[in-house]
Amino acid sequence: MTYTEMFSKVKDMFAGVDVSRIKEHLAYQFNVTGEAAGIFYAEVKDGQLFVEPYEYHDRDAIFTCSAETLFKIASGKTDPVAAVMLGRLRVDGNIEKALKLKDILSGK
Repeated sequence: MTYTEMFSKVKDMFAGVDVSRIKEHLAYQFNVTGEAAGIFYAEVKDGQLFVEPYEYHDRDAIFTCSAETLFKIASGKTDPVAAVMLGRLRVDGNIEKALKLKDILSGK
């Protein structure tokens, strides 16, 4: 899988997510490693979700993992805490805000 293919899949994954109930600003950067290596961010701002293929400098948290791990977590096939414990996911930054990513993904 290339970065372009991975990012297209990410955009599809976040499409239709309703974040209107989230009132705070949240910004996450994803550093994807391995075959589809690259960076993208997801931001909740003013009740809207933005997903762009850029680095986000004023982020709340950074998630570093392979595309495979990212999609397994997003689909519910892998527990994010287990992924951290197994060294498949690294989380840096505000852990409290990082945990809110699950709320975003469950907004479909």
